Amino acid sequence: MSGPIPARVERAAKTVLLDVIDRAVSAGWSLSRICGVLELDRQRAWRWQRRRLAGCLDDAAPGGHPIHGILAWEEAAVLQLFEDWGPVDLSHRKLAHRGSYLERVWVSPSTVDRVLARHGLRLAGEPRPPTTVKKPWPDWVQWSPNQLWCWDGSQFERCRAGKYAYAIIDIVSRKWIATLLAAEPTSVQIKVLFTKALRAEAILDDLDDRLAHPELIDVDDETLPVLLAVSDNGTEMTSATTRGFLATMSIAQHHGRPGTPTDQAWIESLWSHIKTEWPPLCRITDPAVLAAELDRVRHHYNHVRLHEGIGYVTPIDEHEGRGDKIRAARRDGLAAADAARRAHHRAARSAQP
Repeated sequence: MSGPIPARVERAAKTVLLDVIDRAVSAGWSLSRICGVLELDRQRAWRWQRRRLAGCLDDAAPGGHPIHGILAWEEAAVLQLFEDWGPVDLSHRKLAHRGSYLERVWVSPSTVDRVLARHGLRLAGEPRPPTTVKKPWPDWVQWSPNQLWCWDGSQFERCRAGKYAYAIIDIVSRKWIATLLAAEPTSVQIKVLFTKALRAEAILDDLDDRLAHPELIDVDDETLPVLLAVSDNGTEMTSATTRGFLATMSIAQHHGRPGTPTDQAWIESLWSHIKTEWPPLCRITDPAVLAAELDRVRHHYNHVRLHEGIGYVTPIDEHEGRGDKIRAARRDGLAAADAARRAHHRAARSAQP
């Protein structure tokens, strides 16, 4: 061996070096002098001598043992989450929140990402949409469910007899409120869609009276709006018939900038997720089947699928006021899991000789 002692040395080399040091010290050399000749740091020599007395000259495996490292059962739980929910959640962030949502495991998204990478697993995620600058909303709008609705349509080209699909989503809770399948995009379909949504959410107590006697409503009364409907500038959105009907229902309209679909990012994102996560919908040709499948998917979207835009809870949780409690439970669970890991590793280390 020539030159400085390497950073990692095998047990046999350490034994030889310590024997040389012992013979040199017995012959009258000082420890500093012999370490200088061997180009070995004195602290390393002292440390090796102590470890020789304890019988543990072998180096530990590289990588260390962090006190906050996840436990074996937690890693197994992450892998099981990937098997069960990977095709649904599509990203390591959602998968981490899914673990606490199901009360299986409390780990950070980065931990899920590292565990999956260590086992050669990959989630089919999607890039985040770009940040957009939105037009201001009226001052009377409050950030709460059933105050801001966003609506738009999409097309299912193979279902020729009913290829136009309209949906309404609550901007605050991301709840998919109502869907309507139609053969053509007209104001008539918009009336049916909003009537269905208003009836489902029970926003207007006098909905039936308004539908029966629209002439009795003062559409110019600015104190009446109960919610704001955000949409683009499509023909059926800006038509006089649609404006009159929504005014009769006390719904104010807000149109995004022309050619800027990100001003209605919530509904654009909804249709994008629907067609990406449930691609068989785009191959259905029967309108009745497509309508039934959209209803089934809407239930899954509202009650099962975790939404990153509202802190990884389901839209129905956020809509009904359970979102804050679920997010708080995850934070508490993460803290408790971290404390349990630290206690486990401390106990394991104190038990070592």
